[in-house]
Amino acid sequence: MNELYKISGVVVRGESRGKTLGFPTANIRLSKKIPEGIYASTVSFNGYIYRAASFIGAAKTFQQKEVKLETYLFDFDRDIYGRRVTVKLYRKIRGNKKFDSVEELVERMKKDVEEIKEFFENDY
Repeated sequence: MNELYKISGVVVRGESRGKTLGFPTANIRLSKKIPEGIYASTVSFNGYIYRAASFIGAAKTFQQKEVKLETYLFDFDRDIYGRRVTVKLYRKIRGNKKFDSVEELVERMKKDVEEIKEFFENDY
C-alpha cells in the first residue's frame, strides 16, 4: 500500500503528555504542511518497521498552537530520543478535534488505536 505522506526526522523531546495519558509518543518536527488529524502509520529505523498511530496538529484540548507530529508506536518501549526515523502515513482516521475533557480524549485515543490496528489487520 502506498503512503499518503512520508516524514523523516530526529525524535525530539515533547511535553511527555502522551506518556502521562498512557500513549507515549515519538515527536518529530514537521517540515511540510500535512492535513491535521489521526493517521494509521508506520515508523522505521534501524531496519525495523513498527505499526503506529500518528497525530498531526496542534493539541486543541490543551490549547496548543504549534502543529506537531506525535507518533504512538504499538508494542514498543524503548528510548529513541535523538534517533532519525521515517514515519509513513497510510490512512487518515479522523480530523483534529478539541475534547471537553482529558478522559474523553483518552477514550477516543483508545478507539483510534483499535481502528488503526484493524486497518493493519485487514487493509494494509
